[in-house]
Amino acid sequence: MQASYDSDKRKLLSSLCHGAIFFSTTLLSIGVPIAIYFVSDDPVVKSNAKESVNFHFNVWFWATVIGVPIGIISFLTLGLGGILFFPVVALGFIIHWGLTIVALLHCFSQPDEPFRYPFIFRVF
Repeated sequence: MQASYDSDKRKLLSSLCHGAIFFSTTLLSIGVPIAIYFVSDDPVVKSNAKESVNFHFNVWFWATVIGVPIGIISFLTLGLGGILFFPVVALGFIIHWGLTIVALLHCFSQPDEPFRYPFIFRVF
C-alpha cells in the first residue's frame, strides 16, 4: 500500500532542513534537521534532513580546515593574511550559501525528490 504525503508540508519541512544552515554560526542550526528527521514520517523529508546534517558537517569541517590556518597566518602577519585570504573566505561563503539556495529552490520546485548536495562526504 502506497502512502500519500502532503506536498505543502513536505516543501516546508524540507526547506526548513536545508535553510537551517543559514544559522550555522549557532550549534542550534543542526538541531532543526535532526528534530525534523525524528518527528517526520515522510521518507523524502527524512532524506532531506539527513542530507542537511551531512552538509552541516561538511561546512564545519571545511571552515575549520581552511579557517584555522588562515586565522593563524593572519595572527602571525598582523592581519595581512586575513586580507590576502579574503577571496578564499568569500568563495567559501558563496559556495555555502549558493548550494543552500539551490537546495531550497529544488525543495520548492521538485518536492517529491530529495536533494543531494554535490561533492560532499556523507556521514549519515
